[in-house]
Amino acid sequence: MERVLTKVKHRPDVPKLIFDRLLVFVLIGAFAAKLFSYKSFAESIVRVSGDAVNAAGVSQGVTTLCMVAILLGIASTLLLSLRGFFSFKSLDTICRYFTLPCYILNFCLLPDISQLLTRGENDKAFLVFCIVEYSAGLLLSVYHLTRRIYRLIFDRAVKPDLRSIPAAFGIFLLLLIAALPPYFMQAVFGFTNPLYQFKDITPEHRIAIYLIIIVPFALYFALRGKKPETVRCVLTYISLAVLVGFLEGYDYTNFAKPWTWPFHLCNTALFIIPLCLIFQLKRLFYFTYFINVLGALLAMLMPNYGDGLNIMSMEIYTFWYNHMIAFFMPLLIVALHVFERPKIRQFLWSMVWFAGYFVIALTFNVVFTSQGHSVDYFFINTTFIAEKLGAWAENIFKVTSSIHLGSYVYTFHPIYQTIFFFAYVLLGLGVWFVYSEFFRIADNHIALHKKLKVIKQYEYAHSSVPTAEVRRKMMEQNLKASLELKHFSKKYASSANYSVIDASFRVEAGEIFGFLGPNGAGKSTIIKSIVGIQQITDGAIEVCGMDVKANAVACKFNIGYVPDHYALYEKLSGREYINYIADIYEIGKEERDARIDKYLRIFEMQGSIDQQIRTYSHGMKQKVAIMAALVHDPKVWILDEPLTGLDPNSIYQVKECMRTHAAEGNIVFFSSHLIDIVEKLCGRIAIIKHGRIRCVKEVSEIENSGKTLEEFYLDVIGDNSGDPRTQTGDGK
Repeated sequence: MERVLTKVKHRPDVPKLIFDRLLVFVLIGAFAAKLFSYKSFAESIVRVSGDAVNAAGVSQGVTTLCMVAILLGIASTLLLSLRGFFSFKSLDTICRYFTLPCYILNFCLLPDISQLLTRGENDKAFLVFCIVEYSAGLLLSVYHLTRRIYRLIFDRAVKPDLRSIPAAFGIFLLLLIAALPPYFMQAVFGFTNPLYQFKDITPEHRIAIYLIIIVPFALYFALRGKKPETVRCVLTYISLAVLVGFLEGYDYTNFAKPWTWPFHLCNTALFIIPLCLIFQLKRLFYFTYFINVLGALLAMLMPNYGDGLNIMSMEIYTFWYNHMIAFFMPLLIVALHVFERPKIRQFLWSMVWFAGYFVIALTFNVVFTSQGHSVDYFFINTTFIAEKLGAWAENIFKVTSSIHLGSYVYTFHPIYQTIFFFAYVLLGLGVWFVYSEFFRIADNHIALHKKLKVIKQYEYAHSSVPTAEVRRKMMEQNLKASLELKHFSKKYASSANYSVIDASFRVEAGEIFGFLGPNGAGKSTIIKSIVGIQQITDGAIEVCGMDVKANAVACKFNIGYVPDHYALYEKLSGREYINYIADIYEIGKEERDARIDKYLRIFEMQGSIDQQIRTYSHGMKQKVAIMAALVHDPKVWILDEPLTGLDPNSIYQVKECMRTHAAEGNIVFFSSHLIDIVEKLCGRIAIIKHGRIRCVKEVSEIENSGKTLEEFYLDVIGDNSGDPRTQTGDGK
């Protein structure tokens, strides 16, 4: 039977397996195939005046709508694909509510999109892959939405979180920027004044350079402090979105033309960065960190595209989007701790990768150039860099060496190319020290930020502590002991389910109140929320008529707490520790001494109270924790499993102390698994299971029914409470 239950428990969720894995791969495959299935005419789509028909025979209004649909489709496909491997709140919300209408819009506009991009050439393959992609996207979107609706209807622990939808929509809009197709601007807005130039340090060029500095800082501050999974997902999305835009300039014909392959240095970064993020390729990543970043920065300072290009043109956007990612993405990845900051070993590995790339690029340059193709990977086979360095560099470049193989002549510039390689290695080394300095500044900034935050928290805590005058007035009010939970619910940030759901009960002065429930039912969650260790998700808790949220410190002055796992300062003596706690509550010397003497007599610890706590037995440490919780005479005394591990004499002492404290008009609230003691000690009990209060009963009422408390307890929680099929694991 146990073997059968284990198989049932570990049986895979078939719908989840299909939709979160199989259909995701169908979506990815169709999307990738679509990119190369047609010869794109996107570069020729330029805005026309008014609502005239453009070269593709599509009106400007429909063209603009198609551009928006394409943008939404790219973003939706990438986000749904990543949802198969990452899961966090904003991503889940986007995939539930926003991707579905995006695919419906793309389906409606598919004929016009096809006409714009393909002009009817090879459009059948394009249409087939689009239909497969959009169908898979629709199914995934419906699956995520219906799964959420199902849980909202049938799982009471799941509550609608409508507040997350506007925030997720805002995030979705920001993510669209990365997925912007390179032809979007020219198709929607048209060309601008041809005098504007993004080169030669013109005002427009400077603006672009400022942006490449501002954007990574904005991303850094937006993602700093987020969970590693969230950071890696967002960075992967951005790098993939830009790669998709870059691949818009390629089609299936390029596979047979290796001289057209994207082997320029900055182009390699577009492929390497997402690969490193997805597959955690650390050694390869540092190639982009030391080599691509420097190359991209130099390329943006000295753009190599021709004069006269309009700043709205597809080529301009492709160039700047690609080089921006190659420049700041590796730095951002390290700054956000996706990969560690490099040491000498990582630098050496990056140089090994660079040497391999340099040899391949040099070989391709020489071979393809000799065959009559215009190729210059990394600018090591032309005077593009030499011209900017001066006549000396051009003279070195003129020193050549040729190899004759058949009808081809392969020409090298050995001295120039050797100097080029080692100069770049030295520049990479120099850049490393610049990076290190920037990160040192960033570390100091973060440390300062944390220090200011601690100071602010201290000031807030200090301002919230009641003054002596306020405490005197509180004492004069003689607040009556009470404890009340009003529809209290608790959900931990790491869980989608509630640990405690809609708990309500009230405890009056003079009561000893027992709190029962199996392990993981939510007892400790409720207790920690009462004493202020954990925040309240929904509902309210009141102590002595004061709301725990609004009057946290005042409530704590009225609470004494003995946790199930306590931590004492074991190098202090028992008396020193209790005095330390009394100092926190600002209890006067005479008052504290009287109370300490009282509890020393009750717990028979006069001879050991001045010894170090580390010499105490478990029972003696428990007694010190109890005395520390009572030294300020709290109106609400809360104990979480206080009798575990105590000998019979110590149990009797603790029970007598509990009775005495309640008899003085205070509350004793404790959880325990020792049902026979609860039965004899408590006037009322509450039973909790799976985060829900099952009942609140008087012990006398249970006894009058002819059942023992133990029998009643087992009836309430059910005799199958240990069955793994019935355990949710939500409670804490």
